[in-house]
Amino acid sequence: MHELDQRKTVLLVDDAPANIQIVNSILKDIYKIRIATSGAKALEVVKVTPPPDLILLDVMMPGMDGYEVCERLKLEPETRDIPVIFLTGQTEVEDETRGFNVGAVDYIHKPFSPAVVKARVQTHLALRGIREQLAQQLLAIQKELETARQIQLSILPSVVPTIEGLDIAARYIPMTSVAGDFYDFIVVDKKHIGILVADVSGHGMPAALIASMLKIALSSQVGHAADPAQVLLGLNQALCGKFQHHFVTAAYLFIDMENRTLTYAGAGHPPLLLWGGPEGLRSVEENGLFLGKFSFATYSSVVLPLKAGDRILLYTDGIPETTNPTGVEFGTDRFKQFLETEQSTSADHFADRLLEELSRWSARHSAEDLDDDMTIVAIQVKGE
Repeated sequence: MHELDQRKTVLLVDDAPANIQIVNSILKDIYKIRIATSGAKALEVVKVTPPPDLILLDVMMPGMDGYEVCERLKLEPETRDIPVIFLTGQTEVEDETRGFNVGAVDYIHKPFSPAVVKARVQTHLALRGIREQLAQQLLAIQKELETARQIQLSILPSVVPTIEGLDIAARYIPMTSVAGDFYDFIVVDKKHIGILVADVSGHGMPAALIASMLKIALSSQVGHAADPAQVLLGLNQALCGKFQHHFVTAAYLFIDMENRTLTYAGAGHPPLLLWGGPEGLRSVEENGLFLGKFSFATYSSVVLPLKAGDRILLYTDGIPETTNPTGVEFGTDRFKQFLETEQSTSADHFADRLLEELSRWSARHSAEDLDDDMTIVAIQVKGE
């Protein structure tokens, strides 16, 4: 009895007793059979729990024909995934095309061949089982990705630090659920802060896992926070040998508001941008080799003075490489022109305006994926 309870259920819909008898005799020893003698009755029977696993549906029936029944089944969330096989004596291509258009998965032609009936039913039940299994696996993957997203967000700074004389804003826009971008702060005291922005090559889970390694690696560099070259050297030593098919670009900035200086070093990263003074926009590139590949890599720092009104931007290459619908990148020149003409009153306002400009350029809907992860750390130097 237990084995019988595990059999799949087939709903047979036909107004001809002879057809019902033939199909029932072919399948009754393999499946549970439910019978409906009209389209209206079929729509009632299909709602009985548990619902059928497959429906054999006669095309030509008085009142409501098989096409209309199938259309109604496909409109309801509870029944739209049940495979429908049409039973027909017609062989015209137009008739079969109409059946597939309303959602049928197959046809069985009259007179019925027992071997064909069994094979078609078995095949489409198996296919439905595979689809359901894939749907469950996809749901599990989506849940895992959401968990990974929450974990990754938890390793990013929960708040932007407050440093005397600085206005700081950060934005992190992942391309997918998880990302290869990373940023973090080393707060020494109220006047001194280190800022890291990094970008792992590739996308998705592998890049995200490497990005999470940066959190631990950076924490071990706190003692060297004021020396960007040493920080990058330490990160490179920590990452080398840990992965083969990826690398990391990074930029590290240390701001000393006591002496009003900026010290910067890069590792294969887009240049730091500094503007707001009479010198205009400056592109500061003090790059060594990217992280994680070359144990012999060395890094150097550059020191720049800071003045009230200076604006500083660390970012990942997802910003200039954002494309419009025709595939043209936002680009370095357009990026710099925006920076020179934009008049934000705060770092937060600036970060939002930059993202709005990129959104207009890309012309993407909110549900569309980005070309790349995007991270921004914007800084404005306040007055005395």
